[in-house]
Amino acid sequence: MADIIDLIYADHDWLRRQFFRLDDARTPDELAAIWKALGTRLDAHADAEETVFYPALLAHGGRDDPGNPEGDPEDETEDAITDHNAIRDAVRQSRLHDPGSEEWFEAVNTARKENGSHLDEEEREAMPDFIKSATHDLRHELGAKWLQFYAERESVTGIDTSDKDADEYIEEHS
Repeated sequence: MADIIDLIYADHDWLRRQFFRLDDARTPDELAAIWKALGTRLDAHADAEETVFYPALLAHGGRDDPGNPEGDPEDETEDAITDHNAIRDAVRQSRLHDPGSEEWFEAVNTARKENGSHLDEEEREAMPDFIKSATHDLRHELGAKWLQFYAERESVTGIDTSDKDADEYIEEHS
């Protein structure tokens, strides 16, 4: 079964790794290819959290948890929405500039900084609060909603989904 916490952590890991891939890029085309996927996923991740996770945190978060007296779902949600907005703004700004330009790097680095801070805070506060207060059944229910969210937004535009003749393919590519 899918657990919302595991799925969010997996997304966080993917986002961090893509920022590292930008560090390895050597050309504007490589930067553009990595950033297109990463910028899109940053937007999708924020939307997924706002659609699936944060409403549940507000409803089931760690209020009055003696193990975490500072855990306040409303404050954590407000912080997350504010962070998401800053990340979205930086992604939008990056799309106004050529990959590899000084302005592009400035926007991408702002997104990286904002995202890193957001992920760290979320993993330190919102997610542990939710783990302590949500049942396993709820976490799995939300995990299914998370997967459904992404499945409904999966794009196959421009992908050749037609069957191929194996012999013709081998002949063409040998």
